[in-house]
Amino acid sequence: MGYDVYTGPADYLADGVKGVIATLNPHSLIIAGKDGRFREALMAADILIPDGTGIQLAARVLKGRKIEKLAGSDLHELIIKTLDKRGGSCFYLGASEETLNRIRERMAREHPGVRAGSFSPPFRDAFTAAENDAMISMVNAFSPDVLFVGMTAPKQEKWVHEHRVKLNTPLICPVGAVFDFYAGTVKRPGKIWIRLGLEWLPRLVREPRRLWKRNFISTPLFLWCVFTEMLRRRNRRL
Repeated sequence: MGYDVYTGPADYLADGVKGVIATLNPHSLIIAGKDGRFREALMAADILIPDGTGIQLAARVLKGRKIEKLAGSDLHELIIKTLDKRGGSCFYLGASEETLNRIRERMAREHPGVRAGSFSPPFRDAFTAAENDAMISMVNAFSPDVLFVGMTAPKQEKWVHEHRVKLNTPLICPVGAVFDFYAGTVKRPGKIWIRLGLEWLPRLVREPRRLWKRNFISTPLFLWCVFTEMLRRRNRRL
């Protein structure tokens, strides 16, 4: 379907990888089909991790490959543990000041070896040039080993794609909901739901107004796209 999804070991991603690591799930794939700039940002990412059972299904059906799901939260945890061991640093760009305070407090308790900075940008659809410059200056002044961006998709991926060359950091990860999960302002579903591939269900129950489109519109559209792509490839072989 046009995207090259990472299939290697998860630990490798926390071991000095450089560039942009973005997540790909069925909802983002459907949105990217309508939003050219978002698709361009995803295609330009150095690594796309499979964040969702739907992406696993597509890989199995279309390419005959069994891949492991790797959610943004799992990537974040791997990176933070590695930074803690090495005395590294990270910067959180996005979310509210309350969320960022909770992130820094938890980081200080659980990973005291990590130097963490943060900034809460204005909540709006598009930033001004001055606001973009200010955010870039803050990140560059901190010079983190890793920049986590949490502005929700597709805004965060497009922002990273537009400004990555100006950012003084070797690794950038647009990870959205991870900020709230790590801060505890939103609880991530338990491990049993994750193992069953049903992490989306408790989230939908908690936030139906925000997530109903993702689950009842994007997911069926994604499955249809996988089905039609499977037929197209089969017919091409005939």
